Amino acid sequence: MLAFMGQSTYLAQIGTQEIDLPLVSLTSELAIALMITVDLDVQFLDEAGQQLAQILSDLQVEVVVTIATMGIPIAISVVHALNLEQYLVLHKTPKIHLSDASFESVHSITTASEQRLLLDRAREHLLRGKRVAVIDDVISTGASVAAALRLVRRAGAEVVAVGVLATEASQWRSALGDDATLVRALGALPLFRPDGQGGLVEDWIG
Repeated sequence: MLAFMGQSTYLAQIGTQEIDLPLVSLTSELAIALMITVDLDVQFLDEAGQQLAQILSDLQVEVVVTIATMGIPIAISVVHALNLEQYLVLHKTPKIHLSDASFESVHSITTASEQRLLLDRAREHLLRGKRVAVIDDVISTGASVAAALRLVRRAGAEVVAVGVLATEASQWRSALGDDATLVRALGALPLFRPDGQGGLVEDWIG
């Protein structure tokens, strides 16, 4: 599928659902199909969460960990669908209760500067010795998920899956290395590059 000038959205398949995502230019050489989960319909997120939970159901997940902010609504849906009691948020914005947090540095494709992914030390005990699924919206470069995996493992968790609505291109595979096999996704998105004729062409490599 090609995305040409004048076409402002990309029709993505997320599990059994379709969604039109806006095409947003990050640079003159790169555009993405942008998914803002906090702006999506509750019904869409509930259905996506149930479908994601279904493909995680054989892993005996005990705790869900998610990455703020876009992973939170998906994680809540997954937690409900798996009948779990706990989920834990890794934050990117410093809060007063995170002054002594464990952290990992991360640079996301959609943020201009380096950030810190923060794990509240007061909640680390929830992870120790537990089977954990890390839930996020989209894996693009893999940087945020890789940082999340380092944090939760340092807290003593056994990561059994990375569940996402969609993967983006394939650069994330190199970033995650052997952990790429943990990824379970409902869909896949390309990146977009100029085609030299005023339009965009899909890039599935990155």
